[in-house]
Amino acid sequence: MTRTGKIVAALFMGIIAIAALFPSLLAPGSPLAVHPADAFGSPSLQHPFGTDESGRDIYTRVVHGTADSLTIGLAATGLGMGIAVVLGVITAFAPRWLDSVILRGLEVLYAIPTLLMALIIIAFTGPGTTPAIIAVGLSTAPGYARLIRTHLRTLVNSEMFDAATVLGHSTWLKVRNHLIPNTLTTLLALITLGIGQAVIWASALSFLGLGTPPPAPEWGAMLASGRTYLHFAWWMTVFPGLAIVAVAAGATLLGRSVTRRSA
Repeated sequence: MTRTGKIVAALFMGIIAIAALFPSLLAPGSPLAVHPADAFGSPSLQHPFGTDESGRDIYTRVVHGTADSLTIGLAATGLGMGIAVVLGVITAFAPRWLDSVILRGLEVLYAIPTLLMALIIIAFTGPGTTPAIIAVGLSTAPGYARLIRTHLRTLVNSEMFDAATVLGHSTWLKVRNHLIPNTLTTLLALITLGIGQAVIWASALSFLGLGTPPPAPEWGAMLASGRTYLHFAWWMTVFPGLAIVAVAAGATLLGRSVTRRSA
């Protein structure tokens, strides 16, 4: 990525952060305010993104929905990454037979498409925001675990760890002085890449009616409500969809930048 591209991506992610933390600075209105007389208003100076079937301002809903969508993405990524780190540490120091058993299990789970696994989990937990976080987190954990396991096994089998063993360092010292410092950058890259994916999967569940329920301004739920009127009110679907794509792309670019620096 060029320097200009990095600056643009950084500015965009800064705006996303402001929208998530302080949405009223960018959209002072209420995302739930209903104005039936303004229903299906096309984009205008008063309503830059138009209005929906209840006259709610879509720009305001998209901005305030940033917090909902990112919260789900962050929480799901944190859950999946936490499980992956635990499994990665276990396999890094486990006997070869246990590492093989865990790896085979992870490969079986990884072969199942993420959305399909999330739908299976939702079938047991029921729909809602918290179940969506759990479903996305658990369904993405196998992929993270395979990557972390490979990274940690490489470190454990490296000359650096052999030297620490010769010097008589305890397992805790080896983990603190060598494993953790050499893993943080990899984890940061995976997290930034994972947030964008988690936002997409969470939005997909909401689109199917299995995530955050309306009238919450969650982007996937907004897509679902707008598809009915797509033939004459395209803005109800286009702008939430662009928000999902933009955040996913921004997080991916950030993750790739972190990966390049760590390489």
